[in-house]
Amino acid sequence: MNKREFLKLTGLGGIGLAGSTLQQGCATAKTTANNLPEIKKQAGGAHRQTFNMSGYAAPKIDTIRMAYLGLGNRGGGAIKRIIHLENVEVKALCDIRPESVNNAAKTFTGTSHKPTLYSGSEDEWKKVCERDDIDLIYICTPWHLHAPMALYAMEHGKHVACEIPVATTVEDCWKLVETSERTKKHCMMLENCCYDFFELLTLNMARQGYFGEILHVEGAYIHDIYESFFDTTKRYNLWRLRENQKNGNLYPTHGLGPVAQVLNVNRGDCMDYLVSTATNDFMLAEKANELAKKDPAFKEFEGKTFRGNMNTTTIRTKKGKTIMLQHDVTSPRPYSRIHQISGTKGSALKYPEPGRISHGHEWVSAEEYKELEKKYQPEIVKRIGELAKKVGGHGGMDFLMDWRLIDCLRNGLPLDQDVYDAASWSVIAPLSEWSVANRSNSIDVPDFTSGSWKTNQPVDIELKKGGNTQVKA
Repeated sequence: MNKREFLKLTGLGGIGLAGSTLQQGCATAKTTANNLPEIKKQAGGAHRQTFNMSGYAAPKIDTIRMAYLGLGNRGGGAIKRIIHLENVEVKALCDIRPESVNNAAKTFTGTSHKPTLYSGSEDEWKKVCERDDIDLIYICTPWHLHAPMALYAMEHGKHVACEIPVATTVEDCWKLVETSERTKKHCMMLENCCYDFFELLTLNMARQGYFGEILHVEGAYIHDIYESFFDTTKRYNLWRLRENQKNGNLYPTHGLGPVAQVLNVNRGDCMDYLVSTATNDFMLAEKANELAKKDPAFKEFEGKTFRGNMNTTTIRTKKGKTIMLQHDVTSPRPYSRIHQISGTKGSALKYPEPGRISHGHEWVSAEEYKELEKKYQPEIVKRIGELAKKVGGHGGMDFLMDWRLIDCLRNGLPLDQDVYDAASWSVIAPLSEWSVANRSNSIDVPDFTSGSWKTNQPVDIELKKGGNTQVKA
C-alpha cells in the first residue's frame, strides 16, 4: 500500500473528517450493497497506531453532560434509563422528527434535566456535537448515520457511545479507529449483550479457568422481526429494509461481542480471517414486491434483491480458536443468541433458555448450577444487579451497560469496550458480504489494534476501582 492509498484509507488525506465530503455523506442513506472490490482492498489495509486506546483512562468527569441523537425505539428507551443515574446532566435531545423530540422531553418532566431540543433538519445533530458544554454523545440513529455522527462528535471533543453496528463499511471502521486514537476520545459501541447476566457469569467463569482452554465459541442474532421491516411507523424512511439489500451477517455483534470477550479478542488474541455463506432470500423480496404494487412508499424496493434468510459466518483467530456466528431476522423462529462456549474442561450454552453449564459430557444439575452462579457471580451483578432488573432494559442488561459507561467516565477508568472492539465486531458485516458474494472464499479480518492485541490487557470485570455512581431506584 502506497502513502496515498494509506492516507485515503485512514481518513488522514483530507483536512479533518468533519469536512464537506463527510457532511454530504450524512444526508443520504448509503444503504445499498457495498463496493465489493473496495471491501477486499480495505480489509487488507495497514494502520500505524498513533495512540493505544485499549486500556486508556480518559481524565475524570465528575458529572457527565450528555446528548442523545435519535429518539426512536432505542433512544427512547435509553433516556428512560438515564434518569435513574446520579452525576448526569442531559443537555440535548435530537431527532429529525419534532414529535419524537417532544415526546422524549416529557421523560424529564419533574427531574433536574433541562435538555435543549433539536429537530426538523438533517443537520441539527451537528449543532449538538458543536456545543462546548457536552462530554458524551449517545447515538441511537439508523445505521448509516452511526459512523458520520461518531466521527463528527470526536472531532469536536466528545466521547461517543454508539448503538450497534458502529459502522457499515470497512473504510468507516478504519476512520473511527484513527480518529479515536488521534483525539483520545472514547468510541464505545453499545453492545448491551455483553452485560447480560448469563454472559457476564460465563465470562467470569472463563477468566477463572472453569472451562479450561477455550477453543470454540458460537453466537447469533436469530430474531423474527420480519413484519417490522415493512412498518413505516416504526422504521423511519424504511431504513432497515434498505439496509437488508446487502447480503451478509448484517447484525453480528449481539452474538459476537460476549464470546469475543471470552476469547480476549483484541486483548490476547485477534480475529484472523472469516468465511461466510447464506441461503437465498425466501421472504423479503416477495413481500416488498407485493407492497410495491399498492403502496408508493415501497415502490423503490420493487424488483430489488435482499439478503438471504440465514447467514452463517465462521472466523478463525490468530491463536487457532474458532467462532461461529449466525444471523436470521425474517424466519419464524424462537429468539436465540446461542452463546455457546466450548473449552477443554467444560462448556456453556444459553439458548434455548435457561442457560446451562457442563463440566463434562452432561449439564450440571439445577442445584449445582445455583452453586456455580453464586461462586462466579461477577462483582457488577452483585453490586447493582437487582436494581438493574427493576430499572429494566432487556432484563436489566441495558441499565448495567449505561451504569458501567457512566461510572468509568466519572472515575477515569478504561471502558469495557473500546474503539477496536467497535470496529472489529462491526466489520464482520461488510466482510461477510464480500465472502457470500465470492462463493464463501475467505477474507482477512483487519487488525485494528496494529498488533497491540499481543500485549493489551483483558477487560476488567472485578470493579477493583470505581463503582461509586449512585442509582435512583
